[in-house]
Parts: sequence; structure tokens; C-alpha cells
Amino acid sequence: MSAISLTVTVLGTGTMGQGIAQVAAQSGHTARLYDVADGRATAAVQAIAAQLEKLVGKGKITADLRAGTLNRLSAATSAKDACAGADVVIEAVPEDMALKVAVLEAVLPSAARGAIIASNTSSLSITELGARLKAPERTVGLHFFNPPPVMELVEVVRGLGTSEDTLARALAFVKGLGKTPIVVRDVPGFATSRLGVILGAEAMRMLETGVASAQDIDRGMELGYRHPMGPLKLTDLVGLDVRLAILEHLQREIGDQFRPPAILRTMVRAGKLGKKTGEGFYTWVDGQPVAK
Repeated sequence: MSAISLTVTVLGTGTMGQGIAQVAAQSGHTARLYDVADGRATAAVQAIAAQLEKLVGKGKITADLRAGTLNRLSAATSAKDACAGADVVIEAVPEDMALKVAVLEAVLPSAARGAIIASNTSSLSITELGARLKAPERTVGLHFFNPPPVMELVEVVRGLGTSEDTLARALAFVKGLGKTPIVVRDVPGFATSRLGVILGAEAMRMLETGVASAQDIDRGMELGYRHPMGPLKLTDLVGLDVRLAILEHLQREIGDQFRPPAILRTMVRAGKLGKKTGEGFYTWVDGQPVAK
């Protein structure tokens, strides 16, 4: 449990938004979920409740922790209600700068004065986001990893205008969640995305040239390098469309070493986006990957 209880607003109810809200509520914070689509925030809270029930059944958390987490978690029906008095606002919407700016501009007037403005972006510029919001000193990147309740790392990205106070409070917040932060400078792809997508892209090129099967490429990294999940399975989990958008952004910003593989473009065009559509480099059955 965090020593200080904050009000945390999470904007966006996808896998990452749900996970971040769950972690915040489990850590003793008041957590509010909001999505512009009607009913999604309520459905997200219900999904979190079901996930917590599974954890209780497996003996990983207590029934009391589940009850306390759900008592601290709520679905907001309006942007204003979601951010009223919030100490930390975290956006977890798709990787589109204009969308992120629009979502945050609509809610920030309701947040607490001096609230941390955080983005879960894995590649977009925190400096640009802060400048466009006209609040550079309060804007910081909090890049959680999928799934947030399990993964220990949070990449804390410091924009050019991020103040020392905001950075210190962001680090304290992350540590209070029981996570380990690393601080990186605001460069395209930060640290982890650059390394992660380049490995994933090379795995895709190996697959499309017949070096090995998806399953064996993943096994090579899992067993030979002790990665908890192979790069192709991880791409399915993250979403092939998300990986494509990151690679395209990094290609524009850094160079052709981040050129998306042809197989990735083809699969995205075919609607094979990974776990969320039931098929990517694996077929997903009941939430589990099955080799093709």
C-alpha cells in the first residue's frame, strides 16, 4: 500500500488503462476510469472485478484486498467527474498525438491545481505533449508495461520542460505502486521501446524468410536469453497495429533500421492484430496462444 493516498484518473479503458487503474486502486489510491465511449468504463471496472476474483481463487490476493480495491475504483460518466480534484491524470489512449492532446485538454481544467499530467505513450514526445497542453512543467511520461499488474518496470520519461518537482512526485508515485522506475530522456522511442521493437521487427523478418517458426523463434529467446515471453508472442499481446505505429514513428524520427517488416503491414491490413482479434503470429483461444 502506498503511504500517501492520491486521486488517480485513468483516461482510456483498453488493456493498459484497465491495468493501470487496477494497480492504482490496489495500492490504496482512489482510481477513476473514463472513456469517451458510453459504457466502456463500467465494463472495464467489471472486467477488473472478474480478474481480481480469479486472483482470489488462485490465492494470489486476499478477499479483503479485492474488496478494498473495488471500493477505491469507479467508472466516471463524464470527463469533468473523472478529473475533479485528481492529483494524477494518466492518459492511456491510442498512439496519436492529436488524440492525446484533445483528450487531456478536455479534462485538465477539472483536475487539482498542480496535478501531474502523465502519458502512457511508448514512443511519442513528452516535450511536444507538454508544450501543446501549455503545461510542460507538469507533463511526464509514465510508460507502464503489459500487463501493468504483473510487470515491475515503469519508464519515467522526462520532457524538456518537466520540472524537478514533477519528476520527484512521479517517481514517488511509481514506487508507491510497488513498481521500479527508470528515468529516461525524451527521445523517440525512449529506451525500452527502441530496444523492444527492433528485436520484434527482426524476429518478424526471420519468420517471413523462413529462418524458423514463430514458436521456435520465441522459444529461442525465452530459453536462450531468459526472456519471459518471446518477441512474436509479445507483439501479439501488445497488438500488431500498435507495433506498426511505433515502428513507423521511429522510422520517421530515427531511420530505416526501424522500417516495418512487410509481414507486419500485411497482417495489420488483414485485421490480424494479435490477441485482441484472436489471430496474429499465433491463434488465441480462451486468451491463450496456440502455435499455427
